[in-house]
Amino acid sequence: MKLKFVLIPLLILAAVVYSSVYVVDETEQVVVTQFGRAIGSPKTEPGLYFKLPVIQQTNYFPKNLLEWDGDPGQVPTLDKTFIWVDTFARWKIVNPLLFFETVNNVTGAMARLDDIIDSAVRNFITSYPLIETVRKTNRELDTFEVGITDLADTRYLGEVTLGRQKVIKGILEQSQPKLDDFGIQLVDVKLKRINYVEEVQKSVYARMIAERKQIAEKFRSEGKGEARKIEGNRDKELKRISSEAYRTAQEVKGKADAEATRIYAQAYNKDPEFYSFLKSLDLYRNAMDKESALILSTDSDLLRFFKSYEGKAAMPTID
Repeated sequence: MKLKFVLIPLLILAAVVYSSVYVVDETEQVVVTQFGRAIGSPKTEPGLYFKLPVIQQTNYFPKNLLEWDGDPGQVPTLDKTFIWVDTFARWKIVNPLLFFETVNNVTGAMARLDDIIDSAVRNFITSYPLIETVRKTNRELDTFEVGITDLADTRYLGEVTLGRQKVIKGILEQSQPKLDDFGIQLVDVKLKRINYVEEVQKSVYARMIAERKQIAEKFRSEGKGEARKIEGNRDKELKRISSEAYRTAQEVKGKADAEATRIYAQAYNKDPEFYSFLKSLDLYRNAMDKESALILSTDSDLLRFFKSYEGKAAMPTID
């Protein structure tokens, strides 16, 4: 019975001590409230802290970076081009006491971020032409570069004077003073995606297709011109080779004819009568056959060797 009277106070004391102790880790910061009102300074350093049990409550807030993802929306630019803009940001709580007193929690802070950042994005995009939002500089684009930069062709949208980076910086600088009142620091803002609205996309894509076809046709024309040039060089080279081959062949043929004439001359000089006889036989063989008919006088030189034939056979009669 005595033990029971001892344990009960100890348990009550342990419960009171447990409810008066709280821990803050590296990623948290705490605001202590009493009857709904903040008391003392926020606890931003990790460690073990104490509070009055029951009547004081701890409100934990993240210390690390938090994500904000805006809803995509249709925004007109200064040059009256309607585009879809999707934005995201990173933020953190730098004054937890002010944060608690103004927005109370992360959900309330998200609603404030929606209003402030979306408003700044619309203000800046509507204040500048489309090219300022989609391009950083006036760098010349490569022919095959694709993406949103194709939609911001400087031939149609002009020159970049501010650039995307400065537009984003302006959005951040315009939003931050309003967020200071809530103990929020806006670390970074980025445009996740920019695209034309559906009504404009078809005409833009048609123009892009026409441009690509024009570029392709230019390449085809250049290729055909180069092909004609190669074909012309080929024909020229072929004629040159054929001409040189013909000249070489004629030279060889001339030398062969000269050599044959020389050999004929030598043979004739050795025995003119025998040479004349052989040439006449060749003529007989080539000029006369069974189907041939010659009408010659009896004193023709062609029959000279027939006349002088002294064999037993009679001289053939030639009609």
